[in-house]
Amino acid sequence: MKDLFITFKPQAPLIAQYVDYYYLDVKPANNYLEYQCFPHFNSTISIYKSHLPKNNNVMTYDEAASPYQIYSPIRTKVLQVKQSGPLNRIVIVFHPFGVQQFFQNICYSAYLYDQSFFQLEEVNALFATTNKEVLVGLLDNYLLKRYQRVQQPIITAALAYIFDHYETFTVEGLAKHLSISRQHLNRLFQSHMGIAVKKLHEIVVFRKTINNKLFDNPGASFTSLAHAFNYNDQSHFNKTYKNLAANTPSSFFTKGTLLGEEDTFWHIKR
Repeated sequence: MKDLFITFKPQAPLIAQYVDYYYLDVKPANNYLEYQCFPHFNSTISIYKSHLPKNNNVMTYDEAASPYQIYSPIRTKVLQVKQSGPLNRIVIVFHPFGVQQFFQNICYSAYLYDQSFFQLEEVNALFATTNKEVLVGLLDNYLLKRYQRVQQPIITAALAYIFDHYETFTVEGLAKHLSISRQHLNRLFQSHMGIAVKKLHEIVVFRKTINNKLFDNPGASFTSLAHAFNYNDQSHFNKTYKNLAANTPSSFFTKGTLLGEEDTFWHIKR
């Protein structure tokens, strides 16, 4: 089998409301891989076929190991990932407030290791194929079985406002729009999202600049990009990238690799 990195969208309309995309990551001849992924407003569940965390959390292939499932919250910092040995992994990428519709009573702000989100027979069926149509059908059905609608109207309205008004957003403006206090708004976000409102907005704008540069205006200068997304000046734009990605904008995009057809953009250590 050759290396595969395939992204694919959910097909069930209900699931598509809460899941951005899935991806399959297969590297049968992998020896050792190290990469960085960056702050994102999405959260994920990663399912490894036969891996265990060993030696400072290096995800290490073990033929005798059971599938290993990890929840990753909304990322606020650079995440360093290390993988040793052949790799077979499936990842579910959730929209903000998406994972909450399927898995309750977990800590949404923490990395959760060795979880049992999916049963062994379900996971084995996933790893029995690399056909994306089959995988979509399985994943959509597994999530439909677990769907329990969680209604938080303030969270839902706040998320829509942040994405629709990201250029002129203030926490005070959002609180006023929702007719609640800033303190109550932040308590709700910390409780149900695992992140402060202001930090989420910062990450939303950061990811929008990335997507704009990757997909919409690859030839745009960083000065024009900063202006388009209402940064005070080039210095403010550079500082944001240094804080969130530990790189200048120029080095961030130069070092990065876009995988699949969505926004998976990593710095792979060569």
